[in-house]
Amino acid sequence: MQLHISPSLRHVTVLPGKGVREFIKVKIGSRRLSYRMVFYSLLFFTFLLRFIFVLTAVDTIDGETKCSTIGCLGKRLRPRILGRRHEPPVPEVMYQILDEPASKDEIQGRDDIPQTLEEFMAEVKDSRSDARAFAIKLRAMLTLLEQRTRTAKIQEYLYRHVASSSIPKQLHCLALRLAAEHSTNANARLQLPSAELVPYLVDNSFFHFVLASDNVLAASVVASSLIRNALRPHKIVLHIITDRKTYSPMQAWFSLHPLSPAIIEVKGLHHFDWFTKGRVPVLEAMEKDQQVRSQFRGGSSAIIANNTEKPYVIAAKLQALSPKYNSVMNHIRIHLPELFPSLKKVVFLDDDIVVQSDLTPLWDIDMEGKVNGAVETCRGDDKFVMSKRLKSYLNFSHPLIAENFDPNECAWAYGMNIFDLEAWRKTNISHTYHSWVEENLKSDLSLWQLGTLPPGLIAFHGHVHVIDPFWHMLGLGYQENTSLADAESAGVIHFNGRAKPWLEIAFPKLRPLWAKYVDFSDKFIRSCHIRASS
Repeated sequence: MQLHISPSLRHVTVLPGKGVREFIKVKIGSRRLSYRMVFYSLLFFTFLLRFIFVLTAVDTIDGETKCSTIGCLGKRLRPRILGRRHEPPVPEVMYQILDEPASKDEIQGRDDIPQTLEEFMAEVKDSRSDARAFAIKLRAMLTLLEQRTRTAKIQEYLYRHVASSSIPKQLHCLALRLAAEHSTNANARLQLPSAELVPYLVDNSFFHFVLASDNVLAASVVASSLIRNALRPHKIVLHIITDRKTYSPMQAWFSLHPLSPAIIEVKGLHHFDWFTKGRVPVLEAMEKDQQVRSQFRGGSSAIIANNTEKPYVIAAKLQALSPKYNSVMNHIRIHLPELFPSLKKVVFLDDDIVVQSDLTPLWDIDMEGKVNGAVETCRGDDKFVMSKRLKSYLNFSHPLIAENFDPNECAWAYGMNIFDLEAWRKTNISHTYHSWVEENLKSDLSLWQLGTLPPGLIAFHGHVHVIDPFWHMLGLGYQENTSLADAESAGVIHFNGRAKPWLEIAFPKLRPLWAKYVDFSDKFIRSCHIRASS
């Protein structure tokens, strides 16, 4: 058919066409714009504008009340017409109530505050509260839960601090039994290494590793994992340094548990002539550090009594009280050039690491004249662990720190480090270390709070060669979210943090990576009730 519309809009003519094709075609004759069309268009738009004005005015009058007028009808129909659901805005009164902090009187002593979301929703539905009452009840519940969560978190940090700062009775038992064995069994007092192997202790064609520890069980795991994963164990020399009280148990263990063909040396600090004669800056600094920390922040009781600081700040302050940060084993690495004057290069290992790969390729790394080969801790998939920069350790609000260092400079890690002792001896790194430690003590620990890494970051500044992260994976001692697959594929894993693998607070998923290097059938291990699972 054909459709004809006259220019005056008065006549519409429909003419039959041929076939379906003609039916769907519409032919409109050309026409000029008439005054009549302009008039009708203006009339239509005038009516439309008046309708919109009425809807807007009524919406304003209705406000947030129940819909009872044509204005609310417009509110409901408009989203449907546009294909969207209507979502009413949050009443402003709710923002006002939730922005106001709840007072102690509002929370304490009340037993009508909902304890769970289910209780909260049931009460709201039963009482059919308005927006103000809803916000007040919600604020009270959230404030109460926040207080309880904070208290529980602080208690957790305190218990972890106590557990990590104490010597487990199993480890104490092991040290006592080995000391007794040392005094009664000649085989537990063997010279380590034997006389014919002593020349290899200064032979730079061997791969020299240094371990400083006063923990026999931890040292045994490091030694076992190092040698079992070495491709050339007969070329491995492990120098174990310990303190006077642990020397006898340590010597007894490695005398009775040889790791041939590797060469093991066990030496107490009192055996080093350099360390027993003259002035030793690290010992003087430790004595002063101990005096300062004995009064630091009033002890753990004063720290957890603070009701204003965030739990993670309290955790950091508790960690600053840990005895490990005043341990000579933690400071001794700064004196490696003096302790081993004949060696050119060593790899220093902490006692909370596990070796899972052959480490001899570390000697093939070109250090490019740098002293310290270390893994950076500001880059990596794990943003919780690998996000450390200098500002994470040093107090940049102190002018002495702010003037000398960049807060966003990447930090690096202790735990598994390659030290070029020849390059080290050409620097003043050790002197710089002790100078900054003294400055921190004079300033009442205001430059940094924790341990030996901050002064190490300062002393080795400009002397660090970055190595592949494969060689050192961190964080297994303070965050459980570490991927087990990633941990198993790393060359060295480091249980840095409070949850050491020999403690009951160790993470169950990660502890087996350490425990598989402990012989739980050993008579000393068994007699002290040291078990595979804590």
